[in-house]
Amino acid sequence: MKGAKSKGAAKADTKLAVKSKGAEKPAAKGKKGKAGKDPNKPKRAPSAFFVFMGEFREEFKQKNPKNKSVAAVGKAAGERWKSLSESEKAPYVAKANKLKGEYNKSKSEINDDDDDEGSDEDEDDDE
Repeated sequence: MKGAKSKGAAKADTKLAVKSKGAEKPAAKGKKGKAGKDPNKPKRAPSAFFVFMGEFREEFKQKNPKNKSVAAVGKAAGERWKSLSESEKAPYVAKANKLKGEYNKSKSEINDDDDDEGSDEDEDDDE
């Protein structure tokens, strides 16, 4: 019996069908997916390690021009970061704090703009 399904295979198919129906239920109930991302939203400020990574990546590429592995760069950077003392990490921490302050400022300006638009609508209702 070439191509015929055994009884065990038929049971497996029904189990799969039941699982797929369960996966469709949330969509059928009217639940919506994630909201779209705002393209104007500023990127989150990098941590001190990522500030360090930006500089280290350039240095690593100069020393190892043939190495194209992202994992190798990350591993080498992690090992180097762990070996740095607090005083050696201080410039990266300071730069990260500065970038974080700028990010928070730009983020609050965006929120202020949203609040201003909402207050205009409220003023129109009062008139």
